[in-house]
Amino acid sequence: MIYRIGFVASGLLLLTSCAVGPNYKRPPVTVPDTYRAYAPDANGSGTTSLAEEKWWTVFQDAQLQDLIREALAHNYDVRIAATRVLQAQAALGITRADQLPTITGGASTSNQRLPRTAVTPPFETSPSEVNLSLYWELDFWGKFRRATESARAQLLATEWGQKAVIWGLVSNVATAYFQLRELDAELEISERTLTSRRESLRLVEIRANGGTTSMLDVRQSEQLVYAAAAEIPDLERRIEQQENFVSILLGRNPAPVTRGKPLVEIPLLPTVPAGLPSALLDRRPDIQSAEQQLVGANARIGVAKAAYFPQITLTATGGYQSSALTDLFSGPAGLWNFGGQLLQPIFTGGRLRSNVRLSEAQQQEAVLFYQQTIQQAFREVSDSLIAYRKNQEFRQQQELLTIAAQDATRLAGIRYQGGVTSYLEVLDSDTRYFDAQLNLAQAQLNERLALVQLYNALGGGWQL
Repeated sequence: MIYRIGFVASGLLLLTSCAVGPNYKRPPVTVPDTYRAYAPDANGSGTTSLAEEKWWTVFQDAQLQDLIREALAHNYDVRIAATRVLQAQAALGITRADQLPTITGGASTSNQRLPRTAVTPPFETSPSEVNLSLYWELDFWGKFRRATESARAQLLATEWGQKAVIWGLVSNVATAYFQLRELDAELEISERTLTSRRESLRLVEIRANGGTTSMLDVRQSEQLVYAAAAEIPDLERRIEQQENFVSILLGRNPAPVTRGKPLVEIPLLPTVPAGLPSALLDRRPDIQSAEQQLVGANARIGVAKAAYFPQITLTATGGYQSSALTDLFSGPAGLWNFGGQLLQPIFTGGRLRSNVRLSEAQQQEAVLFYQQTIQQAFREVSDSLIAYRKNQEFRQQQELLTIAAQDATRLAGIRYQGGVTSYLEVLDSDTRYFDAQLNLAQAQLNERLALVQLYNALGGGWQL
């Protein structure tokens, strides 16, 4: 009997498969033809994008690639994001189950002895029962289907959120590694400068002892030595702290980090294809996640509106009941009942109307957040394109400045040895050269960080 009821109810659902509330439609967004500071070339390569490249082809340092792989396997944020996907999958299963009937089975038996009465002798009985019960709230108005649609969108948003964590982690590891290699370069420059300045101090002391120069030159030379020496412990501190940061990204306790190529030897791209702005909407995980959140908010409007309509439920029970266990499945022991219920809200004090308004306002917020996310993505790409080009130009000028400062230091040393100028000129030239070397290392870092930021802004890095 229960199967017959289920068949009839399924037919009713097929006839009334509408769902109240708006169907999702992607909201309009303003997409520029090209990014600011970027123009596709005449050969049409503007349709390709750096983001289409895998991260191990963009970051061509074997050690950095190993670090990223370790981070993807052990980073806690990635693992937490994976558990959130599992939670969303379970939540979808719970919500989807509301569309189906609930069937429960039961069995009971007992043994009783009734005492003698004025009209009956004492006797024993064993009442027993076996039954199946069905409860089904029919989804005439699509409340459960809209709720399932919302839960499915939340699952997709969570999956894109997991990709966004991977997307950010790849960029964070590359950024931290480049910063670590730049600190290594600064430490090498400082140690090399310290060695050179100590040798200069030794020669100045020899000249002072021979009476060809004054103690002022010695003291000025000592200043150069102490300035270079003071940089080293501070750089060592920053290096160890940066190693600790990288270790945490890798999901391990603070420890030394193995290095690969020197910063200056890690190759860069002379030009970077940005691709079409319209492709950004489908590539960036944060945009995809925001859109799925909008889909879910849109579906919840239907859930809220369905509360205006009657709630229709079917109940049924079938089974066997007997006063003796041996007669449970024989004779007239069978039983069944079937019923239906309709419940229509009449007065709720404005609760239903307010709930619909709340859902609609939340949907409007999701629309604005989606559009804002897209606009912010366009800005990040444009900023990164500008930064990459200008950092290249700055690094080129800084290289020329460093070469000039190096030659000026060499000439100042020759002039001082020849007695043409004071040691103050050597002091000034050497300081300028030291600063130029440090600034060049920073410029080389900024150029690589700009590449990381551009790759990230274009939506690259989460594809595994």
